[in-house]
Amino acid sequence: MQILLISAYFDSHKGGIEIVAGQLAREFRKAGHGVTWLASDATPLPPEICDRAVAVRASNVTERVLGIPFPIPGLGALAAILREVRRADVLLLHDTLYPINIAAFLLARWSRRPVVVAQHIATVPYRNPLLRGLMLLMNRIAAKPMLGDADGVVFISEATARAFADVKFRHPPRFIFNGVDNAIFHPARDTDEKLAARHHFGLSPDRRIALFVGRFVEKKGLNILRRAAEMDRATAWVIAGWGPMDPTSWQLSNVHVFSGLSGTALAPLYRASDAFVLPSIGEGFPLVLQEALACGLPTICGADTARADKNAEALLNTIKVDVRDIETTAAQLLQVFHSVVRNDTPEQAAHRFGYSSELYNWPSAAKLYLELFNDITGTHAPDGSTTARALAAMGTNR
Repeated sequence: MQILLISAYFDSHKGGIEIVAGQLAREFRKAGHGVTWLASDATPLPPEICDRAVAVRASNVTERVLGIPFPIPGLGALAAILREVRRADVLLLHDTLYPINIAAFLLARWSRRPVVVAQHIATVPYRNPLLRGLMLLMNRIAAKPMLGDADGVVFISEATARAFADVKFRHPPRFIFNGVDNAIFHPARDTDEKLAARHHFGLSPDRRIALFVGRFVEKKGLNILRRAAEMDRATAWVIAGWGPMDPTSWQLSNVHVFSGLSGTALAPLYRASDAFVLPSIGEGFPLVLQEALACGLPTICGADTARADKNAEALLNTIKVDVRDIETTAAQLLQVFHSVVRNDTPEQAAHRFGYSSELYNWPSAAKLYLELFNDITGTHAPDGSTTARALAAMGTNR
């Protein structure tokens, strides 16, 4: 089977969606399938993840200026996308609202190639009313028509599925949680390993450590973390990731910033920490949350994020994230952080790891995707009238 993966960026971007795309590419290839990965040229090509990587020319100005990952392809990209669509037996689109993905969906419909959409996020409640309104509009005129006309839909969390509950799907959507490599992400084996990890990163052996991993953007709660770090100078706040917001500009001596870490380089930072904090909004079920659980860390996140996996909800510590009231949210985050660090036990850490290793693993996730591909390839061609309606609806409203 020739599988075409499409995402806005390659995994060198280090965002959750593209990391997921890269992991699935590896698993599909291990299973003996041909894998082509198409994304924007905003980030470097992936090394040896897939059979072929295709970078299409795109402007990434929205991320550089606004912190919104939204690469905009040029007209020349359409020819490359069409060529790869025609080579494929099935397309897997990672999310719907990116222009590259929208173009691939329409070209796949025109070329009568089956499309599976993996929907990672729903609506991001930006503080900026213009951005909020724009995303709601795009969900209505692009995301929902694409989900409704796709040959297969995968939701990676229950929270995302609830956001699109009013869509009339052609086929019932499936739930497939992202995986975690437990050979890399696991708890510290003993105190010595934890101290060694702290030494490696230049962190104090004695201070409490709160860890955040993710992009440095508004939706991830960076403003809340800044206020929490200002309020609690005794705790070391470790911020790992990258983005347009710069935590080093906070000029707080208890804030430690790390960039460019992933996989084997990132896992020891989890093991060095006492708790994981993610005061974000508009999430599905973030991969970093799964990695934190796999490393046995007590985790603190927004209540909406925790509801993305109702079975894991009991393992998570939740707060009400209110981006309009940073002071109260930061105070609540600190209260829960100190409580969980004070009361956590090795048995609880082992339970979190056990849950993660059983339910979040890449071979199982890839197998479920491949079963879905097998269900639709060769047995279903898009209905011309349905395609025409989708094209008309999206073309008219864009």
